[in-house]
Amino acid sequence: MILNLTVSPDFAPDHISGWYIFNTWLQRQLGTRVHLELYDCFDKQREDIKAGKFDLVYANPFDASMLVRELGFKAVVRPLAKPDETIIATNAESTINNVEDLQPGCQLVATDDPDVNRIGMIMLEPADLDGDNTKLKTVDSYIIVAKHLLNQQADAGFFLKDAYDELSDLIKNQMKVLVSSEISVVHHALLVGPKLQQYIPQIQKFLLNMSSNEKGKGVLESMDLDGWEVMTDEETEFMIDLIDTLID
Repeated sequence: MILNLTVSPDFAPDHISGWYIFNTWLQRQLGTRVHLELYDCFDKQREDIKAGKFDLVYANPFDASMLVRELGFKAVVRPLAKPDETIIATNAESTINNVEDLQPGCQLVATDDPDVNRIGMIMLEPADLDGDNTKLKTVDSYIIVAKHLLNQQADAGFFLKDAYDELSDLIKNQMKVLVSSEISVVHHALLVGPKLQQYIPQIQKFLLNMSSNEKGKGVLESMDLDGWEVMTDEETEFMIDLIDTLID
């Protein structure tokens, strides 16, 4: 049996090798081959997920909603103490110091990560800004979002907080944060497809024990994770309902 794993494209490029290390570790724990496929585009990945290509998905909150509600996946674990938050930032030399300084017609830049973008737009509401009176440019990665801000090609940009934090100090020192969300109940999660759900207790056990031995700790470090915690059905449904409310 060969299992197929994919990972939400919003992780930092520095951790590509970490996911391959995790993939090798997972194969050894499960005693079966696991093929990891990474994407640099959310839309292409969603297309392949909907086509039934994957058995395991490390998904962002928006895609977790699709996976559970439409495709019958089940959330198994989420990263320990690592909620998904959204940051709005601008160039450090900009005269914009808070979201209220942004004006109608301003140029925004973001990836095509829908939950980050929706939360970002909600955080712009105090400035009476929305999709109708702003211009949003979509780019392929958070590095490119930062580049647009540094080159003064946009007034503000939306970032997943983890992605912003993992930018180099050289880049972050040329930007300033206008606002950061504090939702705390929105997370990435590892989800298991319908064909594998009898193995969920086994998969959970392996993942929850990762941080208790040196080899597992090393794998987690390479992914910039401290560990995993169980994600219950109730927590999954609550998060999905919240995301659906935000997106609608």
